[in-house]
Amino acid sequence: MPLVNVIRGDRIEEAPLNLRTPIIRIPLWLAISWWGAKAVGRMAVLAGRYWYVTAPTAGLTWLYLRYGWAGPAVTVGGIGSAAAGWWYGHRPSFLRFGWYPTLARFRRWSYRRNWHAAMVTARLAVAFDSHTVLPVLRRVRCGAGVDVVTVRMVTGQIPDDFAKVAERLAHTFGVRQVKAVPGTRPDVVLLHLYRGDPLAKLVRPLPVPAVPEFTALPVGRQEDGEVYPLRLFGTQVLVVGATGAGKGSVIWSIVRSLAAGVTSGLVQVWGLDPKGGMELGIGAPMFARFACKDYAAMCELIEEAASVARERAGKLRGRTRQHTPTVDEPLIVLVIDELANLTAYLTDRQLKDRIKAALSILLSQGRAVGVHVVAAIQDPRKEVLPFRDLFPTRIGLRLTEPAQVDLVLGEGMRDRGALCDRIPKSLPGVGFVVLDGDPTPMRVRFSYLSDDEIRDMAHTYGRLRVIDGEILDGAA
Repeated sequence: MPLVNVIRGDRIEEAPLNLRTPIIRIPLWLAISWWGAKAVGRMAVLAGRYWYVTAPTAGLTWLYLRYGWAGPAVTVGGIGSAAAGWWYGHRPSFLRFGWYPTLARFRRWSYRRNWHAAMVTARLAVAFDSHTVLPVLRRVRCGAGVDVVTVRMVTGQIPDDFAKVAERLAHTFGVRQVKAVPGTRPDVVLLHLYRGDPLAKLVRPLPVPAVPEFTALPVGRQEDGEVYPLRLFGTQVLVVGATGAGKGSVIWSIVRSLAAGVTSGLVQVWGLDPKGGMELGIGAPMFARFACKDYAAMCELIEEAASVARERAGKLRGRTRQHTPTVDEPLIVLVIDELANLTAYLTDRQLKDRIKAALSILLSQGRAVGVHVVAAIQDPRKEVLPFRDLFPTRIGLRLTEPAQVDLVLGEGMRDRGALCDRIPKSLPGVGFVVLDGDPTPMRVRFSYLSDDEIRDMAHTYGRLRVIDGEILDGAA
């Protein structure tokens, strides 16, 4: 027996408490009018929301009724001709103000279709008070091969929640990769959905800057097609990658961006190639100091760089916190091709200890005094590279294991999109750059220089003076 009986009409059932609801009878014409008004209101709301569809449709319909087929045909043809002229006349502005906003409208509708299922299956939907609360899709912006989706997170969520399910989101939306980036507001996350792969094409050597910009050295292309500016001032650079991953591309791209400074004397590049000069020897004239055979000479070169760093620190103490390169005190860049040969595989323990001590001084004190290290290595394990954490800028090329990604680039970087272990062998020179303090890895393809291009660069810009401790006269 029900505890409460709601009585509608004349039906009466026994219950401890009976409630009778009133019956209001309205005319049929009034009901039809109400339904019609609701339908018109909803149509008006939809027409205003999707004005970019309804307004052109209404305009073309009016032109057809007024002028026949000639009206819409001439209008569409004129707009198409104007758009084509804009495209050929100034393509960047056409893409920015014409094509990409139109594409963003379509993409937003496409993402909304699958949004609920995507959030639920990725476990980003939150159950609260018997309701399912979803992150809100706020905005979509399109670019060259990438869509930036602005999402307002549910209370209690953080950007890392989206980063951890980025691979699921990529498969759901049918894109190559998804990266979660914190927004300008604490409750907003930006999802970068990468569709094509602009880095699949080989990057040719970039033009040599007339004056090196040490805060933005052009070394390759990033995912949006723009030149990637690598910062050298105030940092040390570590390059990690498996055999054939393209570590040489990184080294020579950096050296090429400094080439004009080498000629003017504003920059000195010191080279160490423990593999007998196989990698750096072809461009040896670019180096002011170069050692490739004698480990003792390599040790002395590193100690000399550490000595320069200490001497400059004494001069700059109390005057400035950042060295400014001059011809008298140039920027020194110590390039080491295979660092493990000096820190782990060297059999002479005394030399190894001296090298480690000098490198520790360089990595900890050299950034502010204009003595920088660019080191490449294959094995990123702690026992091989004990001072890995002293490199603020890390570049991860193709790696063999997923665990190596966080080991090289930092905890959680693989979840944030640095899939170094998934870079195919067919894309040498592609890697992820992580800067100290920046939680977002940047995917970059460094420029490739052939042997002949390296020789030409060395002949044009080189000023080799010392090789394995022997002083040479003349330029290259």
